[in-house]
Amino acid sequence: MATEAASPLPSNTFPSQPTKITSIKTLAESPGLTSIPATHTFTPDLHGQVTSVPEGSIPVIDYSLLISATPGQRSEIVHELGRACQDWGFFMVINHGVPQKLLSSILDGCRGFFDLEEEEKQEFKGNHVLDPIRSGTSFNVSVEKAFYWRDFLKVFVHPVFYSPTKPAGLR
Repeated sequence: MATEAASPLPSNTFPSQPTKITSIKTLAESPGLTSIPATHTFTPDLHGQVTSVPEGSIPVIDYSLLISATPGQRSEIVHELGRACQDWGFFMVINHGVPQKLLSSILDGCRGFFDLEEEEKQEFKGNHVLDPIRSGTSFNVSVEKAFYWRDFLKVFVHPVFYSPTKPAGLR
């Protein structure tokens, strides 16, 4: 009769069967976590060569220039926006006019959501990409070879405003 022992091998040597993990937060906070499940590691054959990103190089888009009265400034920032989307797929927006108090309130509400018990978060799991409220840890667990180290909450707010009923501070 064989007994199971903790494996000293790297996580990418573990069997590649999907592990039932409801959230990355729960996984990361697991007191008995000794290795990363293979489903949550990227190997070179899955993701290509890893490159480093120089600090401060994430594209920054100044929203005030997008609404500038100067056509030259608007044209330049639109060009930078296109380049950021094409080269990076994301960017940081500054001078957007959203009050800091509102941003802080939204971040606090999101922290509250991710601090909910797993059972409560599962109420917002969603089964379809177009569900107006959807929470989870990976976008397509049946297709992805490796899952991202992130939990997400996706909420449609336009043209109809949707919001999770929990926590109260997120509404």
